[in-house]
Amino acid sequence: MANLALPTTRGILTLCLVTVWFALSGQSQRHLPMTRLDLHNYKLTFDEPFDRLDVSPWGPGTRWIAHTPWAGDFGDAQFSDPGPDTPFAINRGILTITMKRRNGKWTGGLLASIDGKGKGFAQTTGYWEMRAKLPSGNGVWPAFWLSTIGKPGQPSPEIDAMEYYGHEPRGYLATTHVWKDGVNIAGEQEHVDVRPGSLSQGYHLYGVKVEANGVFIYLDRLLVAKFPPRSAYLQPKAVLLDLGAGGGWPITGMPDPSVMQVDYVRAYQRAP
Repeated sequence: MANLALPTTRGILTLCLVTVWFALSGQSQRHLPMTRLDLHNYKLTFDEPFDRLDVSPWGPGTRWIAHTPWAGDFGDAQFSDPGPDTPFAINRGILTITMKRRNGKWTGGLLASIDGKGKGFAQTTGYWEMRAKLPSGNGVWPAFWLSTIGKPGQPSPEIDAMEYYGHEPRGYLATTHVWKDGVNIAGEQEHVDVRPGSLSQGYHLYGVKVEANGVFIYLDRLLVAKFPPRSAYLQPKAVLLDLGAGGGWPITGMPDPSVMQVDYVRAYQRAP
């Protein structure tokens, strides 16, 4: 989901990453001690319960916009605007993002918490979490991630707390990037193993904590991956969630429709 990257650049990078991931899928991530997230010194800074949805195509003045704030949409499904063909619906506090074929073309949905001028919710450090049930099937590509609007000549962060590829239901990717002028100049990646199919059978908590001492990835509030610190990660970051398609893999046979269900998105910051 690279900022300031041309779609072709992003596609090549994604294909390289997921090819490595495919080779690693089914292998355990690096051994980590079973560590449960502790938020007792953190305060809630952002709470989206999806009782209603405040979204516009590009802002301003709405809580969410329906595209990346740097206007760099990606994948094999176009991200649709709210309106008659909206991919978004709210039912009893659950957001559904529906991806389906319209007039021969796939359409999906994305939400970003800042607009193209950087207005909206972003924070430098803390913990971000989404409770969601993921779609299943070949070609689906849901994600929960953090990023910012890059500036020419300056490094900018992207932290993918969860990228799930439906053709391989045994896990997902957690990845960090540092982008500069559309080029990925640094970052790390881990494969998170799960019971096959479990992420589409029920709701799970996908979380990421960013502090001066590193980036920490959580599943159901258990630590599953960690990455070393980089100064670029400490920039203000928006939260994004989306249901896209492909990500470098074929979409042949992708279920139509495919649905991602989201209970909430929250963010916390360490209390002073």
